[in-house]
Amino acid sequence: MNMAEQNSKANDHADRLQTSEHESSPGAALSNEQAEEDLPAHERQSITNIPVTPGIHLATYDPETNPGEPKRQSPSYFTRDPASHRSPRALCVKSPSELGDLNENRSASSPTQAMTGAMSHQDVLRRMSLSSKGRGRRESLSDIQAAVPDLALSGNIISATFTLPYSLKYRPAGEWDLGSRRGQSALFDAFSYLSSDETPWNHTVVAWTGEIESPNDPFSPPDTPPDTTANIRGLNTLSAPIPIDTQTLPTQPSQDGLFIPCDQQQQLEQKLMHDERIKTVPIWLADDDEITSNGIRLKDQGRWRRYAEHELYTLFHYKQHEPTDGRSERLNWADYYRMNLKFANKIIDMYKPGDVVVIHDYYLMLLPSMLRQRAPKMYISFYLHCPFPSSEFLRCLPRRKEVLQGVLGANLVGFQSYSYSRHFSSCCTRILDFPSDSIGVEAYGSRVEVGVFPIGIDATKCEQMAWSQTVDDKYKALRKLYEGKKIIVGRDRLDSVRGVAQKLMAFERFLELYPEWTEKVVLIQVTSPTTIEEEHEDPENKIASRVNELVMKINGTYGSLGFSPVQHYPQYLSPDEYFALLRAADIGLITSVRDGMNTTSLEYVVCQRERHGPLILSEFSGTAGSLKDAIHINPWDLSDVAKQIDHALTMSAERRLAMQQRLYHHVTSQNVQSWITKFLRKLVGTLSGNQDTIATPLLDPTAMLKQYRAAKNRLFMFDYDGTLTPIVREPSAAVPSERVIRTLKSLAADHRNSVWIISGRDQEFLKQHLGHIPELGFSAEHGSFIRQPGEQTWENLAEKFDMGWQEEVVAVFQKFTDRVPGSFIERKRCALTWHYRLADPEQGAHAAREAQKELEATVTKKWDVDVMTGKANLEVRPTFINKGEISKRLVANYNSDISHIVDGSKVEEMTDATKPGQVEFVLCMGDDFTDEDMFRALSGLSGTALSEESIFTVTVGASTKVTLAKYHVLEPDDVIEGMALLAGVGKDGVMADHTVLSQVNLAAVAGLEGRVPDA
Repeated sequence: MNMAEQNSKANDHADRLQTSEHESSPGAALSNEQAEEDLPAHERQSITNIPVTPGIHLATYDPETNPGEPKRQSPSYFTRDPASHRSPRALCVKSPSELGDLNENRSASSPTQAMTGAMSHQDVLRRMSLSSKGRGRRESLSDIQAAVPDLALSGNIISATFTLPYSLKYRPAGEWDLGSRRGQSALFDAFSYLSSDETPWNHTVVAWTGEIESPNDPFSPPDTPPDTTANIRGLNTLSAPIPIDTQTLPTQPSQDGLFIPCDQQQQLEQKLMHDERIKTVPIWLADDDEITSNGIRLKDQGRWRRYAEHELYTLFHYKQHEPTDGRSERLNWADYYRMNLKFANKIIDMYKPGDVVVIHDYYLMLLPSMLRQRAPKMYISFYLHCPFPSSEFLRCLPRRKEVLQGVLGANLVGFQSYSYSRHFSSCCTRILDFPSDSIGVEAYGSRVEVGVFPIGIDATKCEQMAWSQTVDDKYKALRKLYEGKKIIVGRDRLDSVRGVAQKLMAFERFLELYPEWTEKVVLIQVTSPTTIEEEHEDPENKIASRVNELVMKINGTYGSLGFSPVQHYPQYLSPDEYFALLRAADIGLITSVRDGMNTTSLEYVVCQRERHGPLILSEFSGTAGSLKDAIHINPWDLSDVAKQIDHALTMSAERRLAMQQRLYHHVTSQNVQSWITKFLRKLVGTLSGNQDTIATPLLDPTAMLKQYRAAKNRLFMFDYDGTLTPIVREPSAAVPSERVIRTLKSLAADHRNSVWIISGRDQEFLKQHLGHIPELGFSAEHGSFIRQPGEQTWENLAEKFDMGWQEEVVAVFQKFTDRVPGSFIERKRCALTWHYRLADPEQGAHAAREAQKELEATVTKKWDVDVMTGKANLEVRPTFINKGEISKRLVANYNSDISHIVDGSKVEEMTDATKPGQVEFVLCMGDDFTDEDMFRALSGLSGTALSEESIFTVTVGASTKVTLAKYHVLEPDDVIEGMALLAGVGKDGVMADHTVLSQVNLAAVAGLEGRVPDA
């Protein structure tokens, strides 16, 4: 065939293919009646239906039908009928370990019998398996509930994901168009499965609406061609459509945003709630002042994804930004925090005890802790669909601590591969100092399980699509077009982590090293536009240009007038073309440089059930750990990739068959149904094994600020060591920083605030370092001495108590001081403390235990004293003197008498509206065992002297401690941040506007006010 004939056939095919594609649906996208000009550029048939196989005659795409017989439609890859695409084998897939458990318990005749004596979550998984398999039927909710009766499962699952499974288009006339959302097809298939009758769960998805489009063009007949391509944005800079109508200017977006009336919001909510495929509850994201009784105005809709895609996505894929001044990050973090807060509030509105919440991906990494703050006993799991970086990279993220703490609100955290889970556990230890191992992290008095759950695909639906008649015809046409040539297929998103440039360079190297394959191999590379905003906006992103340069170079060097070794198509494919391409391939080539779960590799395996084409897979892909029989390559080693391409092309048929059989078995058995089933089983087992422990949630700054602002009379009680200042080896070196002093001054300057330092330190130390702040009240030596705000004299509460016990205690302490180098005795007026901070940690801890036993056997039996263990110390004090008694005394005083407030002369001048009354806000923060007395006392006052919502008890420090406090913070810096938030001061401790608030506090204020202040 000469070149003129080839060009003629290619043009004929291009013209007729568009006509053919108008006659058949591309999948569950928009309806056939939708006007083409109303579609975004990447969905217009005039753009997307450029054939991947130029030169194919249109007749090959038309199935043979009898005259008058209606044209057969291909099944949609995005079907709304999940039941028609399910395989029975997907329902009860068991791992080898689970099958082993069944064999060991053949004598058990029922789940109840098997449940007897079970102590671990592995036993729970065994009982659940027995429930379904032992009775020869699929698992029911009653089986699960019988296996774990103490959990009181409701049967409801709430899945939280960032965007709806549908793209939304709102027409001013009041009509909603729902299209299929590209990407995350495996996740949406899992949602379909959970929502179907094949599972016992009642499933609901909670998601943001996504950016809502609003076309201004009127409806047109389905076959109306676009008047102009001037307004169509190119898929990349080198494939932009050529403008025809130069007089028509692009339509500019409204500066006022998109307004949606309330009745139209309700219409969409009803439509999604009653969706036959996935029941969905949408979340509307906007500033509070943009939401009225008439409707909602959506402005800058892309801001809600900006932090996740600019900061988290890039860092998680090992791409680091240049340092900036941080101003944009402040606003983006505030929006990210508010977005997660909106999700938390919506889920709490729906939640009922016993519900299971499953949270997906990096957009919602703060959500687990936000839910834990509002419902401490909620069953929460989190699954990350992308890679998780090593601690060296995560340290580069300014908000690394908040992100990790957010995820640790879950009971179970799942990852695609073992390396990602190991990185997460390591980051929790290295950054947060939380103890961890390969399967969990000790956090906030409980344990967060960490597991590996590689996601799959809906293999049955994939097979049905891949072997439809329309795909068969296109497959045959592809094989005929490239008859006598080997086809290498690549299909990737055009962003920095997919390795398209590396693939092209490796192919160039292959042609260089193996010239015998010249004009015998063709690489068909399809690149779809990236969905990540960061990749669109990065001015340094030259990926598209680089890819096109490589394509032209390879074709210029190794091609000819009649053949181009690289066929590059920067476009979306219809499902039919996509599956035909995978079926026609001789090699599937994936060279991602950092990836989560690459579902293209799984779909390629399914499509190769007949041809047995080898799969060459990057070792940096999340799929590599699952598809162990694929040919693994390092995309940075171009020569080795070239070698593996030659190896795959020359592989024997027997070897290809054996490889394909193992891969096919894995993909079809470990499918998306198996994935979500195993993940939920593991969650139920984890909950059962940890049901006796209750995690202490992170302090909720937004809730605290809300209660603070509403209160007229507020009481603050702070411990000193380990709370306002870090624990240091030498106690005398624990000096408050300038920021602590300024923040305390700002907080105490408000006449509605009563601020107390309740410490084990003696009077002289407190007076020396904080005594110059007259508004502060002090309690020294754990409540033995007290000094009121504005006064200089101390009251001795233990004045009448016999201190004869001290001589006996000193004798014991001295004995152990002689034994343990570095230990010493601190003498206080009402207490004695033995410190071993400077001693060998193991020797000191052992000696402290021995000393405690001796004191409890002698001194405590003769005197009314307590032996208290602290951080690297042992203290003896009178029994009736403790911080709990002081906290109760302060609450009683401030509830009945406001004269303790500084400058009491001004109280008489206040009106009834401004006078403080009963204490309406209490913040109590401490770090060690002695502070538990305060938490216990305040808990006992809840509901009587104080309302429950007004009490904020917060423990500081070790993640493993079991505490009576309601909340937890990590370190003294978090205490100061909380004080600064309430006082409205910046990092310098000086009152100022919102522009100087820390990034974390700005987000908390934005979460309360419903907008970013002064943004």
